[in-house]
Amino acid sequence: MTAPREVAIVGGGLAGFTTAQELRKHGYDGRIRIIDPEGVPYDRPPLSKEYLDGSMPAEKLPFVPDSWYADNSVELVTERVAALLPAEGRLTLAGGTELSADTVVLALGGRARTLPVPGGDLPGLLYLRTKADADLLRTRMVPGARITIIGAGLIGAEVASTAAKAGATVTLVDPVPVPLAPICGAELAVRLHAMHAEHGVDVRCAMTTAIEADGPEYTVALNDGSRIVSDTVLVAVGIVPETGLATAAGLATDQGIVVDEAHRTSNPAVYAAGDVARIRHSDGTLLRRHEHWESAMHGGQAVAASIVGLDLPQHGAGWMWSDRYGVHVEAVGDMVNGTPIVRTVDGVPVTAFRMESDGRMIGACTIDGGTAIRAARRIIDRGIVVDPSKLADATVELKKLAR
Repeated sequence: MTAPREVAIVGGGLAGFTTAQELRKHGYDGRIRIIDPEGVPYDRPPLSKEYLDGSMPAEKLPFVPDSWYADNSVELVTERVAALLPAEGRLTLAGGTELSADTVVLALGGRARTLPVPGGDLPGLLYLRTKADADLLRTRMVPGARITIIGAGLIGAEVASTAAKAGATVTLVDPVPVPLAPICGAELAVRLHAMHAEHGVDVRCAMTTAIEADGPEYTVALNDGSRIVSDTVLVAVGIVPETGLATAAGLATDQGIVVDEAHRTSNPAVYAAGDVARIRHSDGTLLRRHEHWESAMHGGQAVAASIVGLDLPQHGAGWMWSDRYGVHVEAVGDMVNGTPIVRTVDGVPVTAFRMESDGRMIGACTIDGGTAIRAARRIIDRGIVVDPSKLADATVELKKLAR
């Protein structure tokens, strides 16, 4: 296989940066450009936590020091891509400049989803996707400020924690009684969601039906008839994958850019990775997109390996983490299916597992579990059969079961 001479990576998130980093690690010596209007690639998870609360300075956000790009001959193009022309081996920037690229990697992520309700498109509503979004949100998180957060998923929950810590008066709205149950299991998700009220957050289990603006104030109307008056409204209801460039270029899309297991799109000169990519297995099955940090990194690794003709890296069960109210949450594998096993300490659930009928673990989630999740991941990846009674026993170390 002959490696391409010019790779253009559209998007400077984790998937895009990892692609460039891995290409150089594999000895690729062609031209690499990362094209993103935000400039230097940086990490997103801190935007709702330590960067938002001010404990992490802005200079800590980038993945690597600025010097890395010059040292590794990776060019940064601070502009937006307007059109992709893979048949011609080029792309067009928003300013009209054309760049050559015999291989393109689409690592565009997604844009914040808006609410399909009256007032859902009001210009003053806030979203959290970029550093600039976090900078603006931080200015609103002052003691006594009234902040309504619509959506209690990972981002909404983390911002609620950060805003409450800052002294804001926070209302958290979500129609789902126990958000994050598919990720953490209902046993731990109930405990995690209860932390909001324990820290002074007003939790509303309701659907948003309209948002109104009156000068500097916003009123959020709910389907239970109540109305919430706020100074700031943050909408955190997920993302819409950025498929516009791919669609315009004739690539296959289906709630994301469709790729094979090597992350190739329907055009072999174009790859996609990260939140925007949706993998189709060799049997034709389309997987759901994974919007987690590690899956974005793995996507970038797969793209780089494919470009240089190496075997695809093998990865185990998917992993994610979250932080709120001073606790650290980690989950691995499948917490939707299987039989639940719960480990408690003093009657409080701290770890939840999901088991198959043959004794194999398929999922685990911990709250402040230390290294337990690593052991659980080894058990899952190795297909180790485990005694359920030992999983439920908090005195039994998981690492001993992983041997």
